[in-house]
Amino acid sequence: MSLEAKKTLIVRLYQVLYEYSDAEHPLTQSEIIDLLDKNYGVEAERKAIGRNVSCLMEMGVDIVNTHKGCYLAERPFENSELRILIDSVLCSRHINAGHSRELIDKLIKLGGRNFKAHVKHVFSVSDWSKSQNTAFFYNVDLIDEAIERDRRIAFDYNKYGADKKLRKSKSHETSPYQMILRNQHYFLMAYEEYWGDVTFYRVDKISNIRILDAPRTPLREVRGYEHGINYKEIALSRPYMFSDKPEKITLVCPEWFFDEIADWFGTDVGVEATDDKTIRVTLTASPRAMEYWAMQYCNYAEVVSPQHLRDSIKEKLASAAEKYK
Repeated sequence: MSLEAKKTLIVRLYQVLYEYSDAEHPLTQSEIIDLLDKNYGVEAERKAIGRNVSCLMEMGVDIVNTHKGCYLAERPFENSELRILIDSVLCSRHINAGHSRELIDKLIKLGGRNFKAHVKHVFSVSDWSKSQNTAFFYNVDLIDEAIERDRRIAFDYNKYGADKKLRKSKSHETSPYQMILRNQHYFLMAYEEYWGDVTFYRVDKISNIRILDAPRTPLREVRGYEHGINYKEIALSRPYMFSDKPEKITLVCPEWFFDEIADWFGTDVGVEATDDKTIRVTLTASPRAMEYWAMQYCNYAEVVSPQHLRDSIKEKLASAAEKYK
């Protein structure tokens, strides 16, 4: 075997072990020889396989030798971890179907050929509700670049029409600060200079994005963010990504309903037991978002303060009741 062939053999051997072997599928030397020939046109003898396996192990590659054969034990992810990542891509509504397939294919390859049989459900990617915006990853790249360069961005914001297609709603110029995952969507947190306020935009609804020469407004100059971004507050005080200032809100509900509250707002809320198997919960949340949340759970939770929020919910519930007469 030539020197070049010897160099090639050790690389191809690793590739065969990576793609075809695991603890449940160890490879014998004969199987490795066949796969090297079939996939790469590399011919090798048993002694050469043994020497190169030992060489890989000396280099720190985690290969396990058993009486049934050898397999590569070292992988970037466990199968269970890959399944979680794949399912996350599958149910992510902000990633379109084409990009979802590409990402899932890359993740499956990390698990090797034998892993593919365990994730047959991923072939239903087209059946899931997915974004139509093919520029999602391009948007993410440009937003990251703008943040890194401390520059403003301009973009068109789109909304779905009755024809189920995204159409331009309005153009915006903003100072980008962060992208946040919430309710299965990525939101851009940015300062809108025109309105003088922080707003959240769904990244999958952004198109025609450009990085501008104008420097972005420093976050410390934005009211309410002088000390930076409180990610916990954003995640737990905004069940829906409205940009109004969170307020202290009190509601009453049955004891058993607290599990639902914890799912939305976390467990760091005030809880006071009453005499009739109900509890009084105090939390901090966006009033506009709380209107939607309270109407969603109006049969179980009652907002008691602040009064302006209670009045607004009452008005909207009355309006809704009129529609169902």
